[in-house]
Formats: sequence, structure tokens, C-alpha cells
Amino acid sequence: MTQSRSQPKSFPLDQFFRITERGSTVGREIRGGITTFVAMSYIVLLNPLILGASADITGAKLTTAEITTATALAAGVTTVLMGLVGNAPLAMAAGLGVNGVVAFQMAPTMTWAQAFGLVVLEGVCIVVMAASGVRERIINAIPEPLKIAITVGIGLYIALVGLVSAGFVTRTPDAAHSTVPVRMGVDGHLSGWPIVIFCLGLLLMIVLMARGVPGAVLISIVVATVVAVVVNSVFPVRDWGLVTPSLPSSVVASPDFGLFGRVDLVGGFASAGVIAATIFLFTLVLSGFFDAMGTITSVSDEAGLTRDGRVEGMGRILMVDGAGAIAGGVTGSAPNTVFLESAAGVGEGARTGLASVVTGGLFLVALLFTPLAAIVPAQAAAPALVVIGGLMMTQIRRIPWQDTDFTIPVFLTAAIIPFTYSITNGIGAGLVSYVVLRVCKGQWPGWLMTGLALMFTVYFGVDMITGR
Repeated sequence: MTQSRSQPKSFPLDQFFRITERGSTVGREIRGGITTFVAMSYIVLLNPLILGASADITGAKLTTAEITTATALAAGVTTVLMGLVGNAPLAMAAGLGVNGVVAFQMAPTMTWAQAFGLVVLEGVCIVVMAASGVRERIINAIPEPLKIAITVGIGLYIALVGLVSAGFVTRTPDAAHSTVPVRMGVDGHLSGWPIVIFCLGLLLMIVLMARGVPGAVLISIVVATVVAVVVNSVFPVRDWGLVTPSLPSSVVASPDFGLFGRVDLVGGFASAGVIAATIFLFTLVLSGFFDAMGTITSVSDEAGLTRDGRVEGMGRILMVDGAGAIAGGVTGSAPNTVFLESAAGVGEGARTGLASVVTGGLFLVALLFTPLAAIVPAQAAAPALVVIGGLMMTQIRRIPWQDTDFTIPVFLTAAIIPFTYSITNGIGAGLVSYVVLRVCKGQWPGWLMTGLALMFTVYFGVDMITGR
């Protein structure tokens, strides 16, 4: 009786999410969920910029208000679903890169409703593959060294995204005729208050983490944001980027659900043509499949949720990921997928789906408080990406570099992911090179790996085939 009374009030929550079993606490999960939201809340601002920059075949453009609402709604619902069903600290939102495919490749050849209809079909394909077990078998068939290389490559990718978004690394203006495609800061020098904020936030985060301070990532982001708001109010700063750290004139804004349910499942095949629409669908499925696979594997590994190279509850996680693509099409926010920024929450201690429920809940709250999303500048959030990317790089010690079957495939995987800003490209290069190497050595890699290599060969050569 005494033991029963001494059980904490959160015990049912603990039991459902297996918090204690995974070595976490409710406080860590909440903190991790908030950190992930802060690290990826930029998508609420960035997705409207991408989808709103293009017009469909009729010349129609989407409004910022309706895209913002769709983005927050889909992210909130799918992330909560990931927490409740997948019980994993994996947050979801409109995928960067794939939303560009929808905006700049698909929309000009069909209406927005038809483009989002193909997004729904993508999700259906992924769900079917997950339900049948095909997707999980493919993931399990990939050799462990290549999976580790994916984690390493994503770590580099995350760090590079953070450095670029902060303005610490920029593109050389005439990169096509320059021997150096990127450079440090503007004109090869670091200058301006935004860079100062980034450096202060990064150093603070490193020091707090080195000293084992709980909430190091979140504390650093909040402190950097406060300093940025103060600096921006005192000095005339223009180079913050997408988000200017200033207090909004209005805290509450009404959501616009104008895009919800506006889908045409088959019209795209008539507007763009069967071949073109099929290629679009193939690209969406392939990108969604392998981008999510790489992110799920690497973030789950960082959270300690892998056993013998297999992610715990992978079947349920993949089902939710597929459902996220469907939700992205139905809401009009582009395919939703697992975000790399989930690693920020994991770095803060998140180990269960409770963190995802917190993150998703904050996205749903953001439906009413979208002006607040404009407070956190990239320079305040980017340090988390750099630090977490560095932590993910530590997995490189597990790669068997002495095994010639993996040396080059592993390198290509890890290098091409950040160099091309695409997880899918890196995975494809690694798989193709691995299979070719095995075959040339007289070793059969298996039908599944061979099939994947052939599929990626088509993926890489599709532009040459279609003449685009």
C-alpha cells in the first residue's frame, strides 16, 4: 500500500511513454520537446516563402496566411501522432527540398489542388510500403556501415545548414567561375551583429553543455534571442535574414484554413501528362522514403533507440511518416516528414514520444500565435544545429575504415549528403557504389540491394532520360 501511494502522479504517463525505462524524465522530455520546436519553428515562416514564390499552371498563387496555417496544422497533428503511435522523439513538418519540388517543378505544370493530390498519393504509397513491411525490410537490408555513414553525413548536413542559415558561411557570388564556391561570412570576413549573436550563442551552448548544465541548448537559444531583440532595438541592423528579432505588434492571429481539403488525386496526370506526373510521384516517394529513413535512423541512434542496428518501433514510425505525407497534401503544406532538428531535442535529453507530443502541441498553439514565431532569428537557433551536428559526427568512430567494401561507399554517402544538400543523393551514391563494388569483386549483394541500386541509377539519370 505504501509503495502504491508513493508512486508519482506522472506514473501513468511514465508507463505509456516508457520514460523511466528509456532513462529519461518528464522534465527532460518537456525540455527536449520545447527545444525541438524552437529549433524547427522556422519552417512556419520558410515554407510559405517557398510555396508562395511559385504560381501554378493557371497563374494562381497561395497566400502567406493559408500556407502558414497549413504548415503549423500539419506539423502539429503529425508530430503528436508520432509521439502517441511511434513513441519516438521525432518531430515532423513540411520537408525542405521536397516542398521545392512541389512549388517549382510540379505546380507550373498543374493546379495546386492537383499537385497536393500527388502529395497525397505519395503518402498512400509510403503507407502501403510500411504496412506491408517492405519499407522496414529495405532499411534493415542496408549494411550497418552505410547506416552509420548516413548519420555522419546528416551531422555534417545539419552543421552546414546551421552555419549557412546564420550567415557564418555564404555562397560566393560568382561561384560558377570561382575556385571557392563558399566562403566565411560576407566577402570572406565575419561582420555585423547577427554574426556576433550567433557566435555568442554557439560559445554559450558549448560551455553549458561541457559543464553538463541541464537545458543547455534551450537556455542558449533563449538568451541569444533576448540579446538579439535588445540589439535590434538599439542598433539599426538589417542583415538578420528571414526573421528579424523584434517584438510583434500583435501576438494573436486568426488561422486561415483555405487550403484544407483542396486536393485533386488524378487531375495532375491529365494536366502534366502521365509520364511527367509519374516521374513527379516517383521523385516524391523516393525523396520522402530515403530522407525519412536517414533521419529516423540517425536521430534514433543518437537517442539510443536502436538495437543491433534496428530502430525500436520502426514499423509504427514509418506508418506515421507515411501518414505525414498524406496530411501534408490534405492541408496544403507539402509532404510532411521527420525533421533533422529532432536531434536538437534528443541532445537536450528527449528519448520518448512525450517530447513529440510537446513539440506538436506547440505547433498547434502556434496556429493562434504565429507572430511569435518571428521573434527567434536564425542566428539564435543555428548554434543548436552546429552543436548537434558535431555530436552526430562522433558516430564515425564505429565505421570499419579498413574494410575496402565500405571505405569509398561510406565516404561518398557522408560527403555527398552535405555537398548536395540532399540526404537522398548521399544514400543513393553510397548504395550504388557499394553494389557495383561487390559485383565487381564477384560477391552478390542480394536482390534487394541490387534493386535499390538500379532504382537510384534511374533516379540519378532521370533528367538525362527525359531531356530536362
